[in-house]
Amino acid sequence: MLLAGCGTWKTYMPDIQQFGVYKLDINQGNYLTQDLVEKLKVGQTRSQVRQVLGTPLLTSAFHDNRWDYVYQYTRSGKRVEHRAFTVYFVDDKLARWEGDELPASAAQLNRIAADRTLAPEPSADDKGYFGRFLDILKGNW
Repeated sequence: MLLAGCGTWKTYMPDIQQFGVYKLDINQGNYLTQDLVEKLKVGQTRSQVRQVLGTPLLTSAFHDNRWDYVYQYTRSGKRVEHRAFTVYFVDDKLARWEGDELPASAAQLNRIAADRTLAPEPSADDKGYFGRFLDILKGNW
């Protein structure tokens, strides 16, 4: 029972529960919002773009005229969200940008983050960990 604190329940099949190793939720990269992108204007310098969007995750010596802003969210070892946004420069001035659909604002970003952290409400049929453990001991899985 003491070792149960070192793992989490994983459901591989609807009726069979197994122990698994806890995996961290990982936010990696630049999380951009639509209100930040709306501040971009053609002709801005690289430093102005960096001030608005932050330092890009990827810059390449082979593609000096482009910056890539990439974001990835991994939950329990599975990629949940992946977004890419690219800005292009001509003569060190912002020429254009493109990318995936972005959340409207930081407020929407906070709502998304809050929804991710809230645990789902248990159903009336849920026996809980102890009830499932007793079922395993009884052989009723």
